[in-house]
Amino acid sequence: MRTLFLQAPTFDGFDGGAGSRYQAKREIKSFWYPTWLAQPAALVPNSKLIDAPPHNIKLAEIVAQANDFDLVVLHTSVPSFKSDVKTIEALKAANPKLKAGLIGAKVAVDAAGAMAQAPCIDFCARNEFDFTVKEVADGVDMSEIKGLSYRDANGVVVHNADREIMTDMDQLPFVTSVYKRDLQMEKYFIGYLKHPYISFYSGRGCKSRCTFCLWPQTVGGHTYRTRSVAHVIEEIKYCLKEFPQTKEFFFDDDTFTDNLPRAEEIARELGKLGVTWSCNAKANVPRETLKVLKDNGLRLLLVGYESGNQQILHNIKKGMRVEVAEKFTKDCHDLGIAIHGTFILGLPGESKETIRETIEFAKRINPHTIQVSLAAPYPGTYLYKQAVENGWLDVENAELVDENGVQVAPLHYPHLSHTEIFNSVEDFYKKFYFRAPKIASIVSEMVRSPDMMKRRLREGVEFYRFLKERQAA
Repeated sequence: MRTLFLQAPTFDGFDGGAGSRYQAKREIKSFWYPTWLAQPAALVPNSKLIDAPPHNIKLAEIVAQANDFDLVVLHTSVPSFKSDVKTIEALKAANPKLKAGLIGAKVAVDAAGAMAQAPCIDFCARNEFDFTVKEVADGVDMSEIKGLSYRDANGVVVHNADREIMTDMDQLPFVTSVYKRDLQMEKYFIGYLKHPYISFYSGRGCKSRCTFCLWPQTVGGHTYRTRSVAHVIEEIKYCLKEFPQTKEFFFDDDTFTDNLPRAEEIARELGKLGVTWSCNAKANVPRETLKVLKDNGLRLLLVGYESGNQQILHNIKKGMRVEVAEKFTKDCHDLGIAIHGTFILGLPGESKETIRETIEFAKRINPHTIQVSLAAPYPGTYLYKQAVENGWLDVENAELVDENGVQVAPLHYPHLSHTEIFNSVEDFYKKFYFRAPKIASIVSEMVRSPDMMKRRLREGVEFYRFLKERQAA
């Protein structure tokens, strides 16, 4: 079938491509590549990928192309679902013969609910959906496709058997070939990565059991399944040829450092190519490995600290000791590895005191930059199950964002309200960044680089506007 893969327009500045944990409007405008859509697109010949949000493509422009396709596949999420359904309805109004399907964590865990809410949806590809979607596009009878929920000739929703999880990850073609064909790489930018950057996955799944984390619990699983080192390096070489302007590569694996020998092997091959790269890591990588990575081009680690309170880390099954995270961070500072540290407020066990403790922890370990999120109980996660069973989640906050796409504080506790959790995010940012040593380091960084000065000033303006929107909400 002539197939369109679509990240639909929703809220202005909404990053739906960030599938790992949160889909929302960010503190500063940033866009991740739509890798989860690009992967099945790479399996379907002559398909097209439209990533509307970063390219500022409006619905009317997409609807005008409806008759060019037989099939449209949208990546959806809890916050974007209603808007995505409206997009499908508009496309089908223009082309009634168009078949429409959804992928993403929301339909992986509740395909039946999604299809009951939206009669315009013809199918949902559950769990690891790449080859499920390929078989739909190839015209395989839907009754024979594993991992598929679909409407039969009588309109009855049928749920086929689950598809086996992939083990040979090298069977997946390069997503970057789809980037080259359909996307403008300059439209993708993340505040803590060099611009322009490229991100993709070298493996799927995560050994950790963090209760809030979306993809391992819904799509990727808890076994870290990896592409061969040769396959990963081949894609990097392809990018060096096709995207010579790339300043940095980012491995978007949930935890790239889950397999330390492999991480070191990839690093040594990257070192031979002279590329700058970054990745997601857990705050327990030994110094010896950090040195190997740093010596071979590693610039930055994105680290999920989540909290500075040990009991909260136990509550969310983080599998991390605070003192281990502190030593790891000191090792990174000593070796010259930058850290973008991520924190979450409102997790089970949170109180005014633990929030203060986490802020002090962040100030003490002093990562280069931080990101502070609100605990988001996505359906399919253990955190969601806890929230429902304990009455921590109100129905009016179940979509996780407000009418502008800004993340809300959906959880509340007997001793800690929505408002207190929500306001603590701004307090966290102010107390972390508005310190004399931090301001001095930022100013020093800006003085050394005119490009960095422009970037930080732009981000400062965006951040100020974001805080104003939050306050208004």
